[in-house]
Amino acid sequence: MDSYYTREELMNIGFASVGENVLLSRKASIYGAEKMHIGSNVRIDDFCFLSGKIILCNYIQITTASMIYGGTEGVVMGDFSTLGPRVVIHADSDDYTGLGMTNSMVPEKYRFVTRKPVKLCKHVIIGTGCVILPGVTIGEGTSIGAMSFIKKSLGPWMMYAGNPCKPIKPRSKQILELEKQMQEY
Repeated sequence: MDSYYTREELMNIGFASVGENVLLSRKASIYGAEKMHIGSNVRIDDFCFLSGKIILCNYIQITTASMIYGGTEGVVMGDFSTLGPRVVIHADSDDYTGLGMTNSMVPEKYRFVTRKPVKLCKHVIIGTGCVILPGVTIGEGTSIGAMSFIKKSLGPWMMYAGNPCKPIKPRSKQILELEKQMQEY
């Protein structure tokens, strides 16, 4: 048995759309597939968890044990973006101040939930163990070091790391030339 779903099996899961050359591990968990769009050349590895509104563009890898909670507002991953192992992205999050009760088993009227879209632009790479909170946009070409906590939007073409996440240095735009070469190939 292959580790990835066949094309026919992928189509039967019920995604809103699925591109070509999609590798989805049989060990990944998918909830709300009808709200998900998967582009072409996408790989989702073992033990990943995806739920809610999610748009995965083209040439994306979501590595082992990463979780995307798209909720109602959604998560978008731009072309050539990558999640390292154990990355967690939240478009919805309970408030922990005590203004509302927490957890999905409590009726909505007693909860206080932040719901904001998350966007990873083109050529973004997120290192192992990072956490991204609702409302964050990560600019084109940005890379984030392992174990970083991202609660605010980040600008383009920088390397960031830390808790809280801070700029480290500019990132090379050489990958744009490589992308151009790949497209011409």
